[in-house]
Amino acid sequence: MRVPLSIALILVAASAWAQGKIHPDPAKPRPGFKPHQLSFETPQDGVARDEFRSAPFYAVILKTAEPCSLKQAELSEIQKLFPADKVFAPMFGCDDDEDTISYTNVNRKVHFIAVYAGETAEQAQAFLATVKQTGKFPGANLRRMQAVLGYP
Repeated sequence: MRVPLSIALILVAASAWAQGKIHPDPAKPRPGFKPHQLSFETPQDGVARDEFRSAPFYAVILKTAEPCSLKQAELSEIQKLFPADKVFAPMFGCDDDEDTISYTNVNRKVHFIAVYAGETAEQAQAFLATVKQTGKFPGANLRRMQAVLGYP
């Protein structure tokens, strides 16, 4: 069966505009994601693309640091404080195994540790209050962002 060109173009355009649903539960990451990455649904359609973005979400930036100074052990310790919400950090350019996930609305020259705070501003504000109650992250702040999968 042949698909009319106009319908084929609409399907390709729709897949290009699609955004991957975030999977914020640290106990249930998507296959193929590393422990320091926030996982999200990625396309399985075989369409060539430069990048694919997650749906927009809010995160609480807990800490900033020099590039490549953050360690998985630190993320794991912080994750224990927030067992239902994924703690994540960029590791782009930090090891021999190229990190293909980056995040929007951040300075790429500075690395950070963040925790998923929800899809809405209301959820994020409530989660930020929870983070501040711990007293461990005095400079914690909200950021709306997307995770970006870059294809090599």
